[in-house]
Amino acid sequence: MAAEQNIRQGIWLMIATSLVFAAQDGLSRHLAGAYNVWMVVMVRFWFFGLFVIAVSMRSPGGLRQAVRSGKPKIQMFRGLILALEICVMVTGFVVLGLIESHAVFATYPLLVAALSGPVLGEKVGWRRWLAICVGFLGVLIILEPGIGVFSPAALIPLAASLMFALYGLLTRYVARTDPSNVSFFYTGIMGSIVMTALGIWHWEWMSPTDWALMLALCCAAALSHWLLIRAYEVAEASAIQPFAFLQLVFASIIAILIFDETIRPNVAIGTAIVVGAGLFTLWRQHVNARKARREAARAG
Repeated sequence: MAAEQNIRQGIWLMIATSLVFAAQDGLSRHLAGAYNVWMVVMVRFWFFGLFVIAVSMRSPGGLRQAVRSGKPKIQMFRGLILALEICVMVTGFVVLGLIESHAVFATYPLLVAALSGPVLGEKVGWRRWLAICVGFLGVLIILEPGIGVFSPAALIPLAASLMFALYGLLTRYVARTDPSNVSFFYTGIMGSIVMTALGIWHWEWMSPTDWALMLALCCAAALSHWLLIRAYEVAEASAIQPFAFLQLVFASIIAILIFDETIRPNVAIGTAIVVGAGLFTLWRQHVNARKARREAARAG
């Protein structure tokens, strides 16, 4: 009964996380459309870095414990990858819009599955490889490479998806030696350092209204990460991860209501295929993890 209650709570937390992430993306699209992308992401990471320091100071062991990593170079590379991925994705929001960017970005669970073999040494069965191939068929339907003039800009969210998949795999890799608070600390601090080095040269003063929206973006970024951490604390990732796809739904609603975007038929069809393949991949991962736990329990 307690496990069911935890899963229910985790699901609601993941839904809330998806909603806040979608609002964050809408704010990012507006601000990056009016100001330089590097600067917008830099200010966001400044706030995030301060948030990470505050959380680390309140955690057991404080900052000294948060800095102590068994794989510091990989942790720093994780932070670099995430910061650059956010810049690439926000550029996609401006160039392509929220709907099409998220439609392509939804491939990241498939990329995680495909790369988990070479990066983590995990076995990927034929069913998941089939789901990966079907998912990328959905991407081709979204991008329409053989119809009209193919826009290279359509590859922007695909690059962001690949970068985020690599970030996720490296996060799982360092989790073998480092607790979550260490990974969280390196993500915020390294991202702040990288984005300051890149974004400070593109500083622009914003209007008072946009500064208020920037503050809202920073608060949304901190809140979304806190909600995500809480969701994974109360429930297993395999049980709640499928609900992360609701970010695509929420972002599409924001795109239609605020930015006057439309959903083209090929995007709707391709997205349904990608999400379906992603959900199947997550389900197979859950089945394999459950089987591994049973075998370990029998062996013990």
